[in-house]
Amino acid sequence: MNIRPLHDRIVVKRVEEDETKVGGLFIPDSAKEKPQKGEVVAVGKGKRGDDGKLIPLDVQAGDKILFGKYSGSDIKMDGVEYLIMREDEVLGVLEGAEKKAKA
Repeated sequence: MNIRPLHDRIVVKRVEEDETKVGGLFIPDSAKEKPQKGEVVAVGKGKRGDDGKLIPLDVQAGDKILFGKYSGSDIKMDGVEYLIMREDEVLGVLEGAEKKAKA
């Protein structure tokens, strides 16, 4: 991917959920909601404070995050969909996601 987000923006790739069933029935792709989990792919350098100093971002590339349903702007590069959003649109970082996946 050849994109470098500016300032306090981050690039996120949605993490697809496992196949879901409701009452034993599979939900078709057209009826599914887009996931609100993602993995941070790239981060900007940070935001400038009122004093002109650079404030680094709390999230880093590789973090698993939760974000709001209508957060960010959808983009498509090389056939892959990404979101570009500001760091303040991130609701939380999923701690221990890597540990559970390895266990």
